[in-house]
Amino acid sequence: MQASSRWTSWWRRGGRGRPEAAGADAAARLDLLLGAAGAGFPVAPAAHPAGYRCSCDRVGCPAPAQHPLSFAWQSQATTDAEQVARWLSRDPEANFVTATGRAHDVLDVPAEAGVLALERLEALGTVGPVAAVGADRYLFFTATRGTPQDEDEWWTSALDSTPDTVSEHPGLRWHCRGSYTLVPPAALPDGSEVRWLRGPEHPLPDPLRVLDVLTDACTEVGAVAQEQWLIG
Repeated sequence: MQASSRWTSWWRRGGRGRPEAAGADAAARLDLLLGAAGAGFPVAPAAHPAGYRCSCDRVGCPAPAQHPLSFAWQSQATTDAEQVARWLSRDPEANFVTATGRAHDVLDVPAEAGVLALERLEALGTVGPVAAVGADRYLFFTATRGTPQDEDEWWTSALDSTPDTVSEHPGLRWHCRGSYTLVPPAALPDGSEVRWLRGPEHPLPDPLRVLDVLTDACTEVGAVAQEQWLIG
């Protein structure tokens, strides 16, 4: 914690040659990122908006500002506070992703279903960290089922989502081993943001209990067919 406090203090002072306001904004972002890392969520740097485009400059980027900077994101992802601070100091505008299937999974649903599910899960006392991706989707963070000691104990789900298969799951997606999601704070090209509704300090619930509620909510709002929930 001393290392993370040192980095946060540096940002708040504005850093060498950095405007104080910019330093304060970066310090607030760093505090949020360190909160996620401190909760055990491994993070890695991601692209960010560049106007209405993605900072990666890829023509026709399929996921603007929503993908890691490096193909080695799985090995890069870390909870080390000083490494996170170094990444942010190099690129203060960077978004960050969190690698799922290690310390946590993420159940990802359309926002209309997420609003219903969040209210019900709060009533049941089984809700953990929850983030909103703009006005489009909700991310429900849960305990993971993706890293058993015995590989034979790992079981796949028809809802498993990786960066290459998200379009196959326009309703409910289960991000586990080999996948990632954006982690707050993150900016999107349309001017919206990824923000915490319930922060990472909340305990991670059992994924199957959350899945039951999310499945019912998606069914109620019709978020089950691809023609009803197109991506992009």
